Amino acid sequence: MTSDNKPKKQLILNAFAMQSPSHLNPGLHRYPKDQGGNYKSLQHWVSLAQKLEAAKFHAIFFADVLGGYDVFKGPGNLNPTIPAAAQFPINDPLYSIPAMAAATESIGFGVTASTTYDAPYALARRFSTVDHLSNGRVGWNIVTSYLDSAARNFGLNTQVEHDERYRIADEYLDVTYKLWEGSWRDDAVNVKDGVAGYADPKAVRQIDHKGKYFNVPGPHLCEPSPQRTPFLLQAGTSTAGKAFAAKHAEAIFLHGQKPELVRPSVDSVRHQAQAQGRDPASIRVIAGVLAIVAETDDAAHAKFAELAQYGDREGALALFGGWSGYDLSKYEDDQDFRFVEQPAIRSMVNHWASTVPGTGGKKWDKKTISEYLVLGGNGAKIIGSAKTVADELERWVEVGDVDGFNLSYASIPETFDDIIKYLIPELQRRGVFHNDYAVKGGTFRENMYGEKGQSRLPESHPGTKYVWRKGEEIPKYATEAGN
Repeated sequence: MTSDNKPKKQLILNAFAMQSPSHLNPGLHRYPKDQGGNYKSLQHWVSLAQKLEAAKFHAIFFADVLGGYDVFKGPGNLNPTIPAAAQFPINDPLYSIPAMAAATESIGFGVTASTTYDAPYALARRFSTVDHLSNGRVGWNIVTSYLDSAARNFGLNTQVEHDERYRIADEYLDVTYKLWEGSWRDDAVNVKDGVAGYADPKAVRQIDHKGKYFNVPGPHLCEPSPQRTPFLLQAGTSTAGKAFAAKHAEAIFLHGQKPELVRPSVDSVRHQAQAQGRDPASIRVIAGVLAIVAETDDAAHAKFAELAQYGDREGALALFGGWSGYDLSKYEDDQDFRFVEQPAIRSMVNHWASTVPGTGGKKWDKKTISEYLVLGGNGAKIIGSAKTVADELERWVEVGDVDGFNLSYASIPETFDDIIKYLIPELQRRGVFHNDYAVKGGTFRENMYGEKGQSRLPESHPGTKYVWRKGEEIPKYATEAGN
C-alpha cells in the first residue's frame, strides 16, 4: 500500500522484440551468448513465449518495419545496415503467433502492421484468423510506416505525407471496425444452438463502405473471433499521432529518457481521449525501457559495458538515419550535433545531451551518438540491481503516469533471463506486479484491463458504435447513416 493508503498501481510488463537478429542492438548477434540469429526458428519464439508466460509477462510486443535502413551514407545504401543486422533481415511476426499461442495459455501477442501499405479487408481477415487461433490473445500495433525504402518498394516515389498517413489510418480503422464489429451480428452463428445451417444469412451483411480512401463492400470473410477487434496499440507521438491514439488506441507505446519528459505526452493523450467521451484511465500507457539487471549496480554496469563492446557503431548510425531521415555521414566526424544548423537534428541531440545519464561534458559527435544508440536504441536505459531498477520503474509510474513497460533486450534471451531472475521477484515483493494473470487463459484485452469478460472493446471506445447487436435487423450505425 502507498502512504495515502491507496493500492499500488499494478504494472503491465511486456517483452519488446523483433523477428530480426538484433532489434535495437546493431551488432549484438556477435555476442557469444546471444541467440538473435535463431530468429528464423519457430522453437526459439515458442521457448521465449513459454519462459515469459512462466514469469507472468502480459505480452510479447513485436515491432516490425517494411524496408531497410538505407539513409546513412545513402541514399539507398544498405551497406552499413547489413553487417550490423540493424533490423535487417526481418521476418513478418504474425505467422509465428499461432504456434506460440498453442504452447501457452495466457500471454498476449502484440503485432505491428501498417495501415499505409496493406488493404483493410485483407488485414482484418488475417487478424481475425490469428485471434481465433490464439483464443483471443492478439493485439494490433497500428503504424502508418515511416521509411522511404518501404514506400519505394510499395510502388511510391516517396512516403505519403505524415499527417495524410494518419487521415488514411483513421478511415482505415472505420473500415476494420465495420468488418470486425458490424458485418456479423452477435448471434449470427447458429452452430451451437442446433439450428439448421452454420450461420443465419440475414445476420451477415455487406458493410458497403464508400469513403475518400477505401471502397470495401464486404462482408467480412471471418466469423466473429473472441475479441472481434484485436486489442489496439499505437506508438505515434507527433501531434497527429497523439490525436489518433486518443481516438483509437487502448494502449500507447512511447519512448523518452525521463518520466518528466513523457508526462506532457501522456497528459495530452488522456485529455484528448476524455474530450472524445472516452475514459482516459482506460488507455494504458507503456514506456519503452532497456533494463540491464544484475546482483549489484556494479555488476549491471559491467554487463552493459561488456555488451556494448559487441555493438556495431555504423549500424547504430544507420538506425538513426532511418528513424530521423538524416544522413550523419554528410557531417565531419568531430561535428557537435548540438550546434548544427539542421533544427531537427539539433533538437533531438540536445534532448539526449540534457537527459542521458553519464554524458555530461561529452561532445555529441557521431561517436557519442553511435555509442548511445548501440544498445536499446533511443529509449531509456535503466542499469543496476533489482532495487535500483525497481525504484526507477516506480518513479516512472509516479512521475510519468505510465501504466507499464515494454522491456527490450540487449541479448536474447539473456536480458530477459536476468529480468526474470532479479527484477520480477523484487517487483512482486513490492506489490506492484501480479503473481498470476488476472484472467488465466483469458484474452489479450481481459488481461490488459484485468477484468474477466472484457474481451470486447470498452463501451466508451468509438469502435463500439459499429457493433451489430443481437436482435437488431441491421447495426444501429447503418440505420443512422441510411445504409
